[in-house]
Amino acid sequence: MRTSPRGRELIELREDRRNEAYLDSRGRPTIGVGHTGPEVYLGLYWTNDQVDTAFEEDVLRFEAAVDASVTVPLNQDQYDALVSFSVNCGEWALRCGDHGGPCSILRALNARDYGGAAAAFRNWCNPPEVTSRRMGEMHQFMGDAFVARWPS
Repeated sequence: MRTSPRGRELIELREDRRNEAYLDSRGRPTIGVGHTGPEVYLGLYWTNDQVDTAFEEDVLRFEAAVDASVTVPLNQDQYDALVSFSVNCGEWALRCGDHGGPCSILRALNARDYGGAAAAFRNWCNPPEVTSRRMGEMHQFMGDAFVARWPS
């Protein structure tokens, strides 16, 4: 499965698109569409092509993390919401959560508790600035298109 065009649009709305590096809510240098890494530093400027390339590479990496972690069938909205979550929280968050095992979303999901998986998005609202985003991902996971479009 691949992230849909709508899913990519929602990631861009939630992350924003910036050509100049800035500090994210956790103080990490970030550029493009939520891109972090050792090559990112304050003062860095990327062209639109560089932003697009990094976004494509990042989406592929987070799709691979979802593919490797989820053992149950997903519909497109569920898949897109999990990729969006992973883009924001990192690959480790989906696989390892806060306690060294799968995160609460993944534990419920792989137990075929889709409702519990949706509700578990609420466990990932730290820092508080991401609450709106996480609720959008939760509603996207449930297939609610209106709330899924609400940017953070």
